[in-house]
Amino acid sequence: MKKIKVLNIIKSLGRGGAEMLLPETLKLHDQNKLEFHYIYFLPWKDQMVSAILESGGRVSCFGSNNNIKIISRYNAVIHYCKEKEIDVIHCHLPWAGFLGRVIFRLTKIPVVYSEHNLQERYHPITKIINKLTFNSQSLGLGVSGDVTTSIKNNIRPSIPVETLLNGVNTSSFQRAEDSNIRRELGIPDNATVIGNVAVFRFQKRLVEWVKVFKEIESQKENVYGIIVGAGPLEGEIKTELKKLGLSKRVFFPGLKTDVKPYFSAMDIFMMSSSFEGLPIALLEAMSMECAVVSTDAGGIKEVIRNEIDGLTCKVEEWEKLSDLCQTLIDDPEKLGKYQKAARERVVNNFSLKRMVDELEGIYRDLVTT
Repeated sequence: MKKIKVLNIIKSLGRGGAEMLLPETLKLHDQNKLEFHYIYFLPWKDQMVSAILESGGRVSCFGSNNNIKIISRYNAVIHYCKEKEIDVIHCHLPWAGFLGRVIFRLTKIPVVYSEHNLQERYHPITKIINKLTFNSQSLGLGVSGDVTTSIKNNIRPSIPVETLLNGVNTSSFQRAEDSNIRRELGIPDNATVIGNVAVFRFQKRLVEWVKVFKEIESQKENVYGIIVGAGPLEGEIKTELKKLGLSKRVFFPGLKTDVKPYFSAMDIFMMSSSFEGLPIALLEAMSMECAVVSTDAGGIKEVIRNEIDGLTCKVEEWEKLSDLCQTLIDDPEKLGKYQKAARERVVNNFSLKRMVDELEGIYRDLVTT
């Protein structure tokens, strides 16, 4: 039987949540029945390329250094689709989505688009283009109920829009007894480690994260922080860290392709985000048995049931994260309870296998209709 050929289009293959999903889903896809291709455009953001290649994907970079140039590559992508006999195109994030819609209009190759953010949070120009072009594709997917509702309320599309919840490979993301990271960073074995893994963008509110950590540290002596990642606000975050005298308490290991050892070093995964879709890093942390303390931004509240799977507060009440963390630090039994509850939640409800099975069904339906 002929394989279904799927082309994923994404702006970059750096270490963002949407990008991280691509190699992880590829590991679980049935490659006897489907063949996966990937096109990206920012050559300096390629951290996921090797993982995709190792997992059996075919990757091409159509080098472009801005959004307009990405759209202008439509002829080259159409040529690729014809040459490789692509059956389905799956676009991720807005500018790849805009490109996919141009290709859909010109070729009628089925196009599915995954939306990871609320429409209200986009730049006005992005929102306008999204609204004007959204119906020029086969199917829209929201990564959370909030995201799907945002599409329907703001765009009012005439094409189908469904929710496909993000997932995590729970068999791969399992806590290690000893990750060596604590020793490498000079963190005592008996310390409590609070961490985050993120792209350093404004919605992650990592300056506020540092302020919350300072409040915790002022009350608890044996607490350390780890923030894995990089991004445009790195300088601002490190300036705040220095200002608060936390340079020897909070560590920035930088951008890492393999974050599992860092999750294994964390006791608590703390998020202070102002908005989210359904963050992959959160699901990974839960699978790695990190207790979650977070604002209830976006899809987070669809994952974390407060006082069942973790502890949450309202987005505007982010300062309460300090008290929530201290509650767990003061009660090791409660900390252990939420660590186990976090993994149980993702295993039962947010497995990547469930997501992959649903995706494959979508691809088959688009090819056969």
